[in-house]
Amino acid sequence: MINDEVENQRSSREPRQSLQDSRSGALLTTKSRSRRSKRLGFGILSLLLGLGLLVAIKNHSAVSARKLLTTAGGAGAFPVPIVAGQVVQRDVPVYLDGLGTVQAFNTVTVHVRVDGQLQKLGFAEGQDVHQGDSIAQIDPDPYRTQVEQNEAKKGQDEAQLANARVELERDTQLLAQKILAQQDYDTQKAMVNQLEAAVKADQAAIDNAKVQLNYTTVVSPIDGRTGIRLVDAGNIVHASDPNGLVVITQLRPVSVVFTLPEQTLNEIHKHLSGDELAVLAVDRDNRTVLDEGKLAVIDNQIDATTGTIKLKATFPNPDLRLWPGQFVNARLLLTTRKDSLVVPAAVIQRGPAGPYAFVIKDDSTVEIRPVKVGQIEDGQALIEDGLRSGERVVVDGQYKLQANSRVKLAESGISGKAAKSADAAAHSDRPEPSAASGKAGGLIRQ
Repeated sequence: MINDEVENQRSSREPRQSLQDSRSGALLTTKSRSRRSKRLGFGILSLLLGLGLLVAIKNHSAVSARKLLTTAGGAGAFPVPIVAGQVVQRDVPVYLDGLGTVQAFNTVTVHVRVDGQLQKLGFAEGQDVHQGDSIAQIDPDPYRTQVEQNEAKKGQDEAQLANARVELERDTQLLAQKILAQQDYDTQKAMVNQLEAAVKADQAAIDNAKVQLNYTTVVSPIDGRTGIRLVDAGNIVHASDPNGLVVITQLRPVSVVFTLPEQTLNEIHKHLSGDELAVLAVDRDNRTVLDEGKLAVIDNQIDATTGTIKLKATFPNPDLRLWPGQFVNARLLLTTRKDSLVVPAAVIQRGPAGPYAFVIKDDSTVEIRPVKVGQIEDGQALIEDGLRSGERVVVDGQYKLQANSRVKLAESGISGKAAKSADAAAHSDRPEPSAASGKAGGLIRQ
């Protein structure tokens, strides 16, 4: 019996021991996983810190290299390749630019002056006509008949007048002989005067009928070009018709009406005291000169709504390059500045203190020079102050430069356009634009 009790106690301890062992094993597994997670997180953090340190070192190296390249004067500094130009001195035309509209020098809507049937038209659409050329023909027969009737009436009155004059001459003799009463004589004399007035009225009626007859032939009042016909032959036309027969416009010469800001009026008056001011009509590409004319009229008042003044210029228009209704850029030649300093427009840089330029010194370093720019037009800048003739300036490559940076001329050229612009400014003087050249080179906008 004692053995049985011992055996029962042993069997009851074994399940408890198994449960404790399983709990210990689970605890050991959890701790092992926690250690592995910590090691993995530490490794990732170390990797990120290493990458960050590597990027910081690389950026620091790049900044140091950039400073080394752009800082001049230090040992081992690398010169910056640039494209250089030269400050040149030449005459520069100064223009005032405005938007203009071409208008015909004269425009006439041809109307008939008498009523009748339109027999024929004496022009082709778009034809050039001269003053006095036949435009249309209205049926003349009714007006020719009226002339003949008035002439017949005049003949009748002239016959009566001749008879009255004979009787007056006879009555004059009878009155002298005291045979005829004074009253009868006065009556006959009044009759003569009345018939003379009737003859004059008949002549006036004849002249009027002839004028109406002449109006049946419609002629051109000006030299110009016809437009699209407004009436076809065969229609009955009237002097009161609103549309007319055709519109004729005079194209040689032609006018351009353009506007400028009211602030320019004083300058225009100052330079208008001498010769007439020239005006260029430039195409919408702002380069092609269509024609060259003269300023004709300055309007007598300023438009208060827009603050502009209206001007009109006259152009000979020999090649008909200006057409009524066409929009053009009008450039009024205000003056020509003699021996002005000019550089390529790419030379001018903008900063907080205003425009400046990089000037190349004799030791191949650059100096930041503030400049005063008059006008920039067509790739050229007019310099009023800050530069001297013959100085070399940087045309391209300024973004790498600082004060006292060392530079060298690029062998292949950083920018072909910049090099061409610099060379053109340094070695060529472009002529003033004219209608023959067809270019508006060297224009300066004010």
